[in-house]
Amino acid sequence: MGTKAAEAIEISFEELPNYLHAKHAVYMEVGSATYYLTDVNDRYWRAQDTTQKNDKDHYVDASELVSTVSEFMTLPFVDGKSIAEVFDEATFYASEKAE
Repeated sequence: MGTKAAEAIEISFEELPNYLHAKHAVYMEVGSATYYLTDVNDRYWRAQDTTQKNDKDHYVDASELVSTVSEFMTLPFVDGKSIAEVFDEATFYASEKAE
């Protein structure tokens, strides 16, 4: 789990799947909610709620696991809406790894 970058990134909906494959994670803000969009061993994809952590100090899952990014982009988890449906109102931030 990386930390949220201070500056937003500019990315199009069409670019987001390739970004996720290359970087493995991104933070997405929609209204007052922030989600961590990430892979699980580069095989499955999920969204996590950044306001909640489990006993291992990791974010709690906000979506089910799915096996493809294209399926992930249409998975409803933001108040019943998908990334595709909220993309225009979302702001994205890189996930930075501690060095």
